[in-house]
Amino acid sequence: MNKFAVIGLGKFGFHVARTLYEHGNNVIAIDLDKARVNAIDAYCTEAVVLDATDEDAIRTLGLENMDGVIVSTGNEIGISMLICLYLKEMGAKQILAKATNENHGKILKMIGATQIAHPEKEMAIRMARGLSTPNILDFLPLAEGYELVQVVPPQGFFGKNLKELNLRAKYGVHIIAIKESMPENFVLVPPASFIIKDSDILIMLGKSEDIQKVKALRVYNKKP
Repeated sequence: MNKFAVIGLGKFGFHVARTLYEHGNNVIAIDLDKARVNAIDAYCTEAVVLDATDEDAIRTLGLENMDGVIVSTGNEIGISMLICLYLKEMGAKQILAKATNENHGKILKMIGATQIAHPEKEMAIRMARGLSTPNILDFLPLAEGYELVQVVPPQGFFGKNLKELNLRAKYGVHIIAIKESMPENFVLVPPASFIIKDSDILIMLGKSEDIQKVKALRVYNKKP
């Protein structure tokens, strides 16, 4: 089970924290605003009211032990820079920072962010692409009770190939594609020899109840 911290619980940070948690990860959600912390409390492992610009305070959270830290502090450019700097000095493994513009992103990269998110820009591009070239999956009619979904692989899948996992026989689900993030790549109809990594996303087709069984392996950290 991976561990993440989300600093800044505006709309972007809230949804990142909630989605990570719902995918079976341990999530610490952090914000100075008590109302925002209370709002996320049911959708994270731990919700903390804390000023992330206070170096002594942020060092008490052990963020260097997280698999990733997401910095989402709105339009406060100076604050996000300071937090990224602290995280880099603490030895955080992966720092994903939300940037307000290209120059902000470049500065955050120089300070120590390993990945930059431009939510508004990326949403605009995605919407424009969808209007120009609609995704056929959005219009693919599935039989009742079947789903075509993206699934974060359970820990027990890591280091195993698709032949070893034998998901079709065990669960009745089919892996029709895999999205690799390091480096970014899309593998359509992956071969049986494809080895699953912790950074992969599985595009899975199957009955709803069968897909839920696979997802449960991640939540409860069970072996496949």
